[in-house]
Amino acid sequence: MGREAILKSIKENKPTGIPLPEIDLNNFIEDINLLEEFKEKAQVVGGTINELESSETIEDVIKKQYPNAKEIVDCSKKLTSLTSISISEETNPKDLQNIDLAIIQGEFGVAENGAVWISENSFPVRVLPFITNDLVLVLEKEKICQHMHEGFQLISERERTFGVFISGPSKTADIEQCLVVGAQGAMSLSVILI
Repeated sequence: MGREAILKSIKENKPTGIPLPEIDLNNFIEDINLLEEFKEKAQVVGGTINELESSETIEDVIKKQYPNAKEIVDCSKKLTSLTSISISEETNPKDLQNIDLAIIQGEFGVAENGAVWISENSFPVRVLPFITNDLVLVLEKEKICQHMHEGFQLISERERTFGVFISGPSKTADIEQCLVVGAQGAMSLSVILI
């Protein structure tokens, strides 16, 4: 069978589509403290939470947690002055292979799983949150939703650009059931709550 015959056969034998199930989101509403739930879940998945005290700056927290970071990309909308490497949409992703630390502004968090939504509106090179050694996400405390259903509603009307939910550092346990952190991305994830 040739390619065209295969494609024709697929089109002719396509199953009838069925509508997606209707989900009553009221079934998922819980009376919980969203901030506390987010902090707990973010730590469960291996992240570090830093809640900014009134006497601290974001820079203070980052310098304390990552004192040896030299190659730093800061995409936090000028919340710090830690940038040592400037990047733009024209930056070749291969040039980012030695990044110690990336700082990215999160758009919102999800209490259910400690995830933070970031989009390319916040960082100009898509590979940045995955190629950096350590990742810091800055998140406003008021911008936490309860669950992923709500999270998907928040992003459903967005311009269809690249975005990703990140929950904890990269990890896998596929190989011999042994947990490996930093397998496909950052070795650590820290969320700074402002």
